[in-house]
Amino acid sequence: MTRTVVVAGVGPGLGASIARKVAAEGCRVALFARSADYIEALAADLPEPGEGLAVPVDLADVDQVREGFETVREAFGPVDVLVNHASAASWTGLMDTSVEAFEEAWAVGGRGAFVCSREAVADMLETGGGTVIFTGATSAVRSRGGAIGFTAAKFAARGMAMDIAQEFGPEGIHVAHVVLDGQIDSPEARERRPEREPETFLDPDELAETYWHLVERDDVGTQPFEVHVTNGPRPSEFV
Repeated sequence: MTRTVVVAGVGPGLGASIARKVAAEGCRVALFARSADYIEALAADLPEPGEGLAVPVDLADVDQVREGFETVREAFGPVDVLVNHASAASWTGLMDTSVEAFEEAWAVGGRGAFVCSREAVADMLETGGGTVIFTGATSAVRSRGGAIGFTAAKFAARGMAMDIAQEFGPEGIHVAHVVLDGQIDSPEARERRPEREPETFLDPDELAETYWHLVERDDVGTQPFEVHVTNGPRPSEFV
């Protein structure tokens, strides 16, 4: 089965790994992000037999999101899989976070995911099912302190995932929330934390395998809602 996948919020790291994985499995992949040059290069370099489509979108802009989905439908048809992967937040606490910064975090991680989900689920209801995956974080279930915008947006996304799962599970739509309890590996992450051992980072390619397993299972009735991924060798909420 050839699926049409929208990855909303693509950059170097996990977003790119998810795009490459689903393309390698034969999916048509639409890449949503503000950085047109980056997603165009990635779309052109996706592994076969997949097909890529770069769709420059500011996920904080409702009209751009809706227009982005129309672009996907014109190119690939209705959406079968949505990955809500975007976030935008400064790592600051209550007194150091401006109203504008807080609203930006919510506009991308909360409202952006809401609009993307409305668009994608509308397609899935017409075609008889699909998959919506939200990228979460430890902050979605337990605040770390000092990251109020990020935490609020992640809590909002987890709540939306729960609500959509309960409402549309009977319609054949599987909704999952992936809690990433750790830092994703990237050159930038290693540069910021040179003292950390490589194995203490989460491998984005391995994480992408987890996302694909959530997509490829057909029986919504036995699908997990929440998957927790941790690198383990440090204090964790889950081990």
